[in-house]
Amino acid sequence: MSEGAGTPLVRGEASFQRATFLELFLDLVFVFALTRISARVIADFTDGQRGVLAGLGQALLLFLALWAVWSLTVWSTSWLDPETSIVQTVIVMTMLGAMTMAVAVPDGFGARAALFAITYVSLQIGRVVYFHVAGHGRPNPRQTFRVLFWFGVSAPLWVIGGLANEGTVRGPLWTVAVLIDYTGLYLGWPTPRIGAQRIGGRVIAAEHLAERYQQFLLIAIGEAIFVIGLAFSGSEFHADQTGGFALALATTVLLWRIYFHVAGRVQDAAVSGARDAARLATEMAFAHMVMIAGIVLTGVGFELFITEPLGHLPAAWLIAILGGPALFLAGRSALEYQVFARVSRSRTAGLLALGLLVPVTFHLEPLTAGAAAAAVLLGVVTADSRRSRRRPAETPTPPF
Repeated sequence: MSEGAGTPLVRGEASFQRATFLELFLDLVFVFALTRISARVIADFTDGQRGVLAGLGQALLLFLALWAVWSLTVWSTSWLDPETSIVQTVIVMTMLGAMTMAVAVPDGFGARAALFAITYVSLQIGRVVYFHVAGHGRPNPRQTFRVLFWFGVSAPLWVIGGLANEGTVRGPLWTVAVLIDYTGLYLGWPTPRIGAQRIGGRVIAAEHLAERYQQFLLIAIGEAIFVIGLAFSGSEFHADQTGGFALALATTVLLWRIYFHVAGRVQDAAVSGARDAARLATEMAFAHMVMIAGIVLTGVGFELFITEPLGHLPAAWLIAILGGPALFLAGRSALEYQVFARVSRSRTAGLLALGLLVPVTFHLEPLTAGAAAAAVLLGVVTADSRRSRRRPAETPTPPF
């Protein structure tokens, strides 16, 4: 049964904060999407048909489009009641659209580029239009016009890029389109005459929002575990490959530990206590985007040093083996600042150590390079544990 014009859509202050089963069902689609992104990047590192840097750039654009779809959905269900039929219909629409985009990812810059782009545009605009019509303009008709204005600017670039016969045009067009979409997201879609407003203007379900970020990060770690298992199961189970398998699993545990150490567990309190909760929620989304990209890239590194643990280390592989953990630590440092208005020295030291390892690992084997990256992460975990033993539990103090 659809809600009438008088049925409230915005969450109440005491609304149920946990993710609904339908939202968790939606996450399964993004599990698949991350596996497609990861498989595409692994192919770029191993077969070299597109070139590593070009392939990474293309994968990044596809990932950013998928992340924009998920982020908008999460922010909406943290402001609006996910139990209403209108919101549930939008979630189902998102599942179908995101699954279609994920299927198109392996050839998302080739024969399926038009499918990816048109699905993305149709989903982003179609959800807004449906919600406005089905909700009779509630809860904020101006927000509808803001979002449609910005997507109306980027949509032609997505579609033209997807339909273009010349592949060299697609990258620049989609890059500009992504910049437009993310600029709108970050600034609150400022629009002539009606100004800007962040999603909902405020965040009601802070616990729900924090839990959704935590869940998606765990999805990314789960995808990395999937890569580990797939790589090892296809190997010869030699001692060096077994060592790579064990090292990769240990590294995923370190990533989990670093994320959930203090700041990763108290995001809800930070959002609830922030002076500008919507801004903090937006910036947390960007921090998680960076961390998840780092985890996916780290998983690619797992594949590389499990399948070929010994021998020559191609310089490009360091982008995954060292760059993935560095990207994760950079995003985690941003999250720590958003929660506590400071960054631990262990995060900065870890980033510096990974950077200093680059010239050293040129002469190492892939498995040894992976072990060096894991050692840096272990150092961060150790420093975190020592600091926690010396200090009482901290209260979140967001910077805004």
